[in-house]
Amino acid sequence: MPERTVTVASSVGLHARPASLFSQAAAKAGVPVTLTSAAGKSVNAASILGVLSLGIGSGEEVTLASDAEGSEAALDELVALLSRDLDKE
Repeated sequence: MPERTVTVASSVGLHARPASLFSQAAAKAGVPVTLTSAAGKSVNAASILGVLSLGIGSGEEVTLASDAEGSEAALDELVALLSRDLDKE
């Protein structure tokens, strides 16, 4: 299963606006993506409530995974998104 690990760059982590932007992008990716926290809890990346429930802070590592065909490009785009400070955009 393709997966990527990335450090969350947003200054407040995946809360409020950054979580919303991320979950919207995951929903538009066209493939199911799982977001897993460093603590090992996994949620559907397209679910804003799921993403918020992880309580991911700035500088924390998360893993994105998808076993759908064509998921490599989607994972790369989501990693690029999490690598930016979404609070400043």
